[in-house]
Amino acid sequence: MAKYQTMIGGYKIPSVGLGTGTFEKGKEEVVENAVNAALELGYRHIDTAFMYDTEEIIGRVLKRWLSSGKIKREDLFITTKLPNQGVFADKVELFLKRSLELLQLDYVDLYLIHTPIAMEFIDINTPGKPVVADHVAVWKAMEQQVDAGRAKTIGLSNFNIKQIEKVIQSSRIKPASLQIELTVCLQQPELVKFCHDNDIVVVSYSSLGSPGIGKILAQKGFDMPDGPNILGDETLKKIGAKYGKSTAQVILRFFIQKNIVVIPKSSNPTRLEENFNLFDFSLSMDDVKEIENLDKGESGRLFRLSQFIPSLKEHLDYPYPY
Repeated sequence: MAKYQTMIGGYKIPSVGLGTGTFEKGKEEVVENAVNAALELGYRHIDTAFMYDTEEIIGRVLKRWLSSGKIKREDLFITTKLPNQGVFADKVELFLKRSLELLQLDYVDLYLIHTPIAMEFIDINTPGKPVVADHVAVWKAMEQQVDAGRAKTIGLSNFNIKQIEKVIQSSRIKPASLQIELTVCLQQPELVKFCHDNDIVVVSYSSLGSPGIGKILAQKGFDMPDGPNILGDETLKKIGAKYGKSTAQVILRFFIQKNIVVIPKSSNPTRLEENFNLFDFSLSMDDVKEIENLDKGESGRLFRLSQFIPSLKEHLDYPYPY
């Protein structure tokens, strides 16, 4: 399988990247060390977002690497995302410019609308109450960022099929990518097929089940239990033993064989290396089928947005069935 996927317009995205969301509060050094270690190992795809509070840290690391000549800007693929309080046509440019300032870059390779739900703009760091978004107008503002050279490509995150269709129908520049939660428990085959049929590259977040997420979100004031122990699943352990690979490598390889980009997060150097080394083995069709059978549909979803704001379930732009 290819180490890159080709997006609409011919732009290439590495099949494996480093996720940088949901690090523990006050762990700036951990994030910095993880990005440094990942770049040393050969990662060139870094995924961040305004709401992760990791852009500034990543920017410092990238500045050092670029200034030293150890790496060229064109060798990197940097993704960041428009937050909820920026999902307004007149706020897109403001937030992308702020992200570029924090990242110390002239452009990002991919800019995503983080969720379809808009929240009132109080100030740049403060979302207000949820409101209905004008996705068509916001997308036009996203297209203008490509025209201005601030983003090479643009896309969506956490949108459903109906919402993506609306954007496609009104677009001049079609969405290049959709980033969604995908685990072996939540495989979303219909949404993935829709994207592939429309030449939209799918990027999986939380591929490994986000172990320890409950503790991290508790620090931010959210009461959310940890998800199932996907890495301890006996079926996956059995398949891993057959190939001499870790459970994490089996999961990530499974998605890559389905032409899905993965962005696992880790600060552990050994796991960072394991997560990156996915191209020296291939799962058999029988193993793929066995992993497909672990899908639980919507009941396997870890992140629902309404866990953070319960009233979102009734919101017009809520992207999930429940």
